[in-house]
Amino acid sequence: MKIIVTSLFVEDQDKALAFYTEKLGFVKKHDVPAGEFRWITLVSPNDQEGTELLLEPNNHPAAKDYQKKIYADGIPATMFGVSDIRKEYERLSALGVKFTMEPTDAGKVTIAIFDDTCGNLIQIAQNN
Repeated sequence: MKIIVTSLFVEDQDKALAFYTEKLGFVKKHDVPAGEFRWITLVSPNDQEGTELLLEPNNHPAAKDYQKKIYADGIPATMFGVSDIRKEYERLSALGVKFTMEPTDAGKVTIAIFDDTCGNLIQIAQNN
């Protein structure tokens, strides 16, 4: 068994699609109508057949509550791996991405956290 799709609740699918492709560099794999919303998945440009990230609308009350509460508590909704966290921090900062935690040594990993502008905190991590 392997993970093929993982979901991330977002407040606005169009805004999320723009942020995750234009700022983070993910590649759109699927964008198809699904009722009043869309099935939008993204993949890493380096692994286009790998795990897909679904930009899931947070229209369900439980999804909105969950998203707001973990954000308020400073808990990242997901984590992405990077090979050079300081370089990625500088690149994203130059694109206007707002970090709530600069690169910080956490033992076997270095982590940083940013706001995705769509209701989530996202952690990036580099293995040390």
